[in-house]
Amino acid sequence: MSQENQSEKKNTAESFGDMFRTFGEAIGEIFNDPELKEKAKDFGKSAAKSAESFGKRFSDEDVKDKFRDAGRAAKDFGENIADFFRDKKS
Repeated sequence: MSQENQSEKKNTAESFGDMFRTFGEAIGEIFNDPELKEKAKDFGKSAAKSAESFGKRFSDEDVKDKFRDAGRAAKDFGENIADFFRDKKS
């Protein structure tokens, strides 16, 4: 495996873990729960390790499609939350 492929997998795995850490930290902040923030950090680390073990699958077309679906779901969730708070202000 080339150095570039290994680097790409590591970056993908790191960003996968970062995504979960960031999401968990945001939820912890929203609910002002330090224990939840800590668990989110642990979950993010675990997700990154898991991503390393299946990193080669990130290049599979079906996996890419599923991540696109997950991205759309996350975008929809964010838009729904934003709408919810926008509606509350009105």
